[in-house]
Amino acid sequence: MESRDPIDPLFDALRAGMAKLDAPRGVEKELMQAFARQHPPRRWYRRLALRRWAMAGGLSTVVTAVTVFSLMLHNPRLAVDPDARSRPLVSRDGGGLFIALESPERIEQEPAPRMVETEVSRSSLAPLGIPLTPENAGDTVKAEMLLGADGQPLALRLTSIH
Repeated sequence: MESRDPIDPLFDALRAGMAKLDAPRGVEKELMQAFARQHPPRRWYRRLALRRWAMAGGLSTVVTAVTVFSLMLHNPRLAVDPDARSRPLVSRDGGGLFIALESPERIEQEPAPRMVETEVSRSSLAPLGIPLTPENAGDTVKAEMLLGADGQPLALRLTSIH
């Protein structure tokens, strides 16, 4: 004797009830048309993902920052002193990128400057034009800092920017 599951009679009744149901012709077509009216196709620009727009905006920001930074290297301007044009605030030397944080006069007048090696967070260098992305925001950059006798930074030389 076979033992039947107590739920089997319920499934049998459900199957019998479903067999009696028959949708009229054209119901599926009418449902699809109603769905199309409620949910019209999206325009092409709405189909683009937010991530792609964000990536495009971030990439254009980085390109703009790099362009401005490279222009600063080739054409530094100081409106304070006409003679200061010969002494740029940003320049390249054998050790890397050199950025004057104080005026050239202040640096020249310092009686006992000292050079200190350090690591600076990339996010703190972003206002100076160093490219910053979410992937490298936590990184550090090796630098040499010129300090005055009072401990204030006068200049910064970036030795490794990747």
